[in-house]
Amino acid sequence: MKDVYEAVPEFENEHYLFRFVKESDASDLLEVYSDKNALPFFNSDNCHGDNFYYPTTERMKEAINFWIKSYETKWFVRWAIVEKQKEKAIGTVELFHRDANDYFNNTALLRLDLKSSHEKAEVIEEVSGIILPSVCKLFNAKKIATKVPLYAIERMAAFKKLGFTKSEEFLVGGSDGYSYKDYWEKQG
Repeated sequence: MKDVYEAVPEFENEHYLFRFVKESDASDLLEVYSDKNALPFFNSDNCHGDNFYYPTTERMKEAINFWIKSYETKWFVRWAIVEKQKEKAIGTVELFHRDANDYFNNTALLRLDLKSSHEKAEVIEEVSGIILPSVCKLFNAKKIATKVPLYAIERMAAFKKLGFTKSEEFLVGGSDGYSYKDYWEKQG
């Protein structure tokens, strides 16, 4: 498998396609990131105060361009999740390798952002299941972690089915030193 920072692989199943995000996704992703019902499920831990609420096309394009630049600097990879039948992006997945002085060292951190209409256990399980088998190899990690807040009942059900367990450990932010909770993990 090629280095993910040399070529971003695509993943798909019958219903969804994962491909590298592009600026032309702005109108589709605006529906995700301006969705106030989806906002509580976005993981903005250690993101310098960004809560991922983008209410305008201009702000959405700025975010996408930041994601593309972050890929170029090898910070993280952000895929658009395209619903094939509608040919429309319904969310994104961000992944990166995390080196840290805490329990979540040598971990692939997964951030999953979906429209609130897709925040359902069966969708989360299907979408996540497309990329999960490749994550540890792609990001040279021993385990995968994702945030699942206590109120995220649908995510909890999906990630349990995918073999994740709730960790009692805190993720310590590299930029702010804050200890974040509600992480679920799965060994690679």
